[in-house]
Amino acid sequence: MGKDVIIACDFASRQEVETFLDRFEGKKPFVKIGMELFYAEGPDIVREIKRRGHKICLDLKLHDIPNTVKKSMRVLSNLDVDLCNLHAAGTVRMMEAAIEGLTRPDGTRPLLIAVTQLTSTDQESLENDLLIHEPIDQVVMHYARNAKKAGLDGVVCSPLEAGAVHSACGDDFITVTPGVRFADGEIGDQKRVMTPAQAKEIGSDYIVVGRPITAAPDPVAAYERCVAEFVG
Repeated sequence: MGKDVIIACDFASRQEVETFLDRFEGKKPFVKIGMELFYAEGPDIVREIKRRGHKICLDLKLHDIPNTVKKSMRVLSNLDVDLCNLHAAGTVRMMEAAIEGLTRPDGTRPLLIAVTQLTSTDQESLENDLLIHEPIDQVVMHYARNAKKAGLDGVVCSPLEAGAVHSACGDDFITVTPGVRFADGEIGDQKRVMTPAQAKEIGSDYIVVGRPITAAPDPVAAYERCVAEFVG
């Protein structure tokens, strides 16, 4: 499996994201469409970005009762995305229902991955806010094993946990890791972070990078730097 950098296009409008992508002349980076952009523009923005030739990670983090998630994934399966996700905290049954809904009549489907714990969550918030008292690395591994048991393709996790997830679930189990920052950059509201080079070393398959690229004075140069450090 080839490594890749996914740009988090966390914009509030179609105009903003199109202006941003127009800067990448001749390049078609893998992009993430999150809740902000999807809620603002709806499925049409997915179709437009796909029409431009980009791979798409649809980051909506579904988390509901199994039947609702199954029906929602059935709708999303009609969009030509490459990767989508849900929350592992929704239980194994919910994840199994998601696979059922996402799989098209011809047997094809996008890759499906589960969010273990958000990279803004640390041990203190895990215990005080969520009343989960096990060490966060053990919680992540438990959620990752549940995702594999449910038939998912991988997980979203901190780059700090990517190597351990591969050890627990196999090399073919995808690790998609946000919380990546350049060594000389700000970490923002992230708590568990690594540089692109460190994420490569520990075994991340995909890194998701937002503000270090989208808010950079030269986003294309920042993207190219990220690719050079992570992919080589």
